[in-house]
This record gives sequence, structure tokens and C-alpha cells, in this order.
Amino acid sequence: MHGIPIHGELNTIWEGFSGGGRSASKCKQYMRVAMSLDARRPDHPPERDFCFTSSDLEDVVPHEDDPVVMSFVTMGRKVHKVLIDQGSSTDVMFWTMFNSLQLSPDQLKPCDGCFVGFTRDQVEVQEYIELRTTFSDGTSARKITVRYIVVNASSAYNLLSGRPSLNRLDVVASTTHMKMKLPSLEGVITISSYQKMARKCYESSL
Repeated sequence: MHGIPIHGELNTIWEGFSGGGRSASKCKQYMRVAMSLDARRPDHPPERDFCFTSSDLEDVVPHEDDPVVMSFVTMGRKVHKVLIDQGSSTDVMFWTMFNSLQLSPDQLKPCDGCFVGFTRDQVEVQEYIELRTTFSDGTSARKITVRYIVVNASSAYNLLSGRPSLNRLDVVASTTHMKMKLPSLEGVITISSYQKMARKCYESSL
């Protein structure tokens, strides 16, 4: 940037299944699909034009930094405290949630690697699980199979919804409007954040 002194660069590393995985062959396969004009799935809803308007702010308490926290349905149960995190390259399920869903360890599949966060603290990753997850506003719904990396770490959240699922659903999220929108066969699904729950989770995570 011309005229502005730059004293260094900061990056956030958050490894996961993004980009196809860790192996060179998986990354090449991912790039071939990403560059293909036919990459869109045949069952994908038609593209929709949607935006956020002043009406989306009617139920929002003015705020500066509330996270977007929602509820999704997986394994036939409504799971609360799901953080919408567009900065994460993977979808995460925390171990307490895994136990609460009464899932069997036999359902876990091995994977390698680790997560590295803002402070470069590392969390070893050993296994993941694939679960059908429903995204709904009470009227319309989309269901996809989400690959959750299971992390044995403490968290104020039960699930973390990252770029893999959000991009697959063509989600557009607004932290100002505390909502996310995604296309469906019927139109547009608008899911609202639970602001009180979001603030409690945020306070707990500090």
C-alpha cells in the first residue's frame, strides 16, 4: 500500500479439510474441482439474489462485537451454541457435544494434523465424524452431511460452523444484522442469531 509503512505481516493458521486436505494429491484434486465449470452439484438450489435490509435489524439489540451463534439440528436433536466462524477452515465438534449426542467412538474416522490458532496454541486432531445437519428457519430447510473434526478441548460452544459447510450452502452471514441467509429450492432461508446466548458464550470464552 503506497505511502503506508508496513512493519510486518500477521497470519492466522487454522488447518483442516479446507483445500482438499494435507496431501499433495488431495490438494491437486481439490483444485481441479474448484476450477471446473461443472463443479456445482446437480441438487444444488438455484442461485438467488438476496441482501440484508433495515427489516433484518428490527429484532437486533445494538451491539459492537456480538458473535453470530445459532442452533442447528443434527442426529435428530437441536444443538444450541453453534458459532458461525467464517475464519475457520473446518467444522468442529467439541468432545462434550460428542458425548451429549450419545455418539459411538466407532463412528469416528482417523485424520492427522493439528489446529493452530491466533496465539499459535496447537490442538492435536485425531478423528472426525460425518453427520447429517439441518439448517432451517422454521419454514424452509437445507440438509447436508457435515464433516466435523472432533476436538477434545474446552469451549463455550458446542459446534463451530466453518467455511466448508458455509460455502457449500452458499451462506452469507452478517454480524451487524446477526443473521445468515442461504438459498433453498423455495427461496431464501434466513436464520437469526440468539443474541443473549451469543453474549453468554462470548463472556464465557474470555
